[in-house]
Amino acid sequence: MKIWVKLLIGSILGFALGIFLPREFISAGVAETAFKVALNIGRWTAAPLLFLGLTVGIYELRSSGQFWGLVGRTIFVLILASVLVIALGIAVTFIFPPERVPIIMEEQTLPPGLEPEQFFLNLIPSNMFLVFINGGGFVFPLFLCAFFVAIGLSYDIHYTKPVIAFLDSLSRIFFHIAAFFSEILGVVIIAVSAYWAIQYRDAITKGPFKAIILLLLIFSLILGLLILPALLYLLRKRPNPWAALYGTLAPAISAFFSGDMNFCLPVLLHVCKANLGIKRRCSSVTVALWSTFGRCGSAMVASIALIVIVKSYSILGIEAGDIVSIVLNALVLSFLLGRHDGSAAFVCLAGLCAAYGNGFENSFLILKPMAFFLVALGAFLDIMIAALGSLVVASISGWREDRAVRHFV
Repeated sequence: MKIWVKLLIGSILGFALGIFLPREFISAGVAETAFKVALNIGRWTAAPLLFLGLTVGIYELRSSGQFWGLVGRTIFVLILASVLVIALGIAVTFIFPPERVPIIMEEQTLPPGLEPEQFFLNLIPSNMFLVFINGGGFVFPLFLCAFFVAIGLSYDIHYTKPVIAFLDSLSRIFFHIAAFFSEILGVVIIAVSAYWAIQYRDAITKGPFKAIILLLLIFSLILGLLILPALLYLLRKRPNPWAALYGTLAPAISAFFSGDMNFCLPVLLHVCKANLGIKRRCSSVTVALWSTFGRCGSAMVASIALIVIVKSYSILGIEAGDIVSIVLNALVLSFLLGRHDGSAAFVCLAGLCAAYGNGFENSFLILKPMAFFLVALGAFLDIMIAALGSLVVASISGWREDRAVRHFV
């Protein structure tokens, strides 16, 4: 059975449990604990898998003189995709304006904050080994650590060759371990989707958010399932866009219900190799960069939410200068969301509200009951964009092989 089929069946079962099971049979505390345990299972192999793959991949790419070219192309495609996705999202709110959202202000016990200074402090912790024990929530410190280890491996091949062979073997071992966990994720995701359904049921009963939920859901599906594959079709050395879309269903499903990029990373790396044909040396680098800085899906969802809030309660409307400011702020914030897995879109919304000002600094609390939904759609788009963006870079760089659809996992 394909991984995406297992995940789909597990998601449907969990969603049905969360929606229809009476509350006396499942408490919120038990559901939340099961959700956190399930997330930890999905994240368990992410850090060693990425570190080992990055170390060996960066070493080989640097040895062949292709590392900086690959990084440069990834950053170029990443910025281009971020601008396009955020601009499209904002345009949709003016073409299809949703109904106003109600004022339901909730107490925020721990205000979400982007804390840009903490972002840079976490890049290089006081001890290199701390990158492995930061909870798995920030990928880029692993990238930096692997980069410098790879540089160290290059100093004298006579001494480092055994270490390189050992790391390469260990990388392959953890890749197969991660593939095994990807196979059993269909069972794990039952707890994840059940908790998601419980939050959805609570949000629907607390306030009429159906209009904005419908707008975000329809546009996110159109963007992820139609617009992005159509753009992939325009690529000169294009793979089959619909086969590529089919190949990314597994990480997309897991991202939607978990809202967590790191939960999906082992699955994403697995399908990048098995389905999309991206060589592991390339995908380890591109996926690490996209998962850290390519969070434009979450930024786009937050931008739409901000505009809906402002249009609901401002008699002055939104001027052209405000739109440009929102696009630029969302673009900058999308590069800082790598630390906020599980809350990226909502944290970005809080940051956009603070930057917009004009009395809307705390207006993100209006959408707190549906924060999980914003995060879910943002993670879904982030993972789709990361997968297809990595495919584009790999195709341009010559680090991709064709895969027959019948052999997809």
